[in-house]
Amino acid sequence: MSELAGERRVSLFEHAGGAPAFQALAAALHERCLADPVLNHPFGHPGQHPEHVQRLGTYLAEVFGGPPAYSQTCGTHFGVLDLHARMGAEDDLGERFVRCFVLACDDAGLPADPEFRAALRDYMTWAAADVMQYSPPDSQVPADVTMPHWTWDGPR
Repeated sequence: MSELAGERRVSLFEHAGGAPAFQALAAALHERCLADPVLNHPFGHPGQHPEHVQRLGTYLAEVFGGPPAYSQTCGTHFGVLDLHARMGAEDDLGERFVRCFVLACDDAGLPADPEFRAALRDYMTWAAADVMQYSPPDSQVPADVTMPHWTWDGPR
């Protein structure tokens, strides 16, 4: 964890407000994506897991320093990437997703301080690029990808 003036800095998870904050963020992000004409299809398809929003919140919470609940109950990062792979997504899908994420942070009432928001945005920019690299129909996700963990200073 980063140090600030010689003191231990709380995780991004703690700073956000814990699990409830990430559940609110997941719900807001889902709504934003449903309202987007390009993101609507991947977020509104009938085969989506019935607990998608809750699982998304749990995933984000773990990434930002929360408990490993996603990894323990839902699967691995390989599963997340493989689920989104080979979609032949439009080139701007990642950028659209990041825009929705940034706006969803406001919708969810997450802390507005610039350093915190920059850390969240930097993660989602990285994550969107990570997903998009596996978008071509012949893509193969490496089996050994690990769960990302993001701090105030970026990936850990």
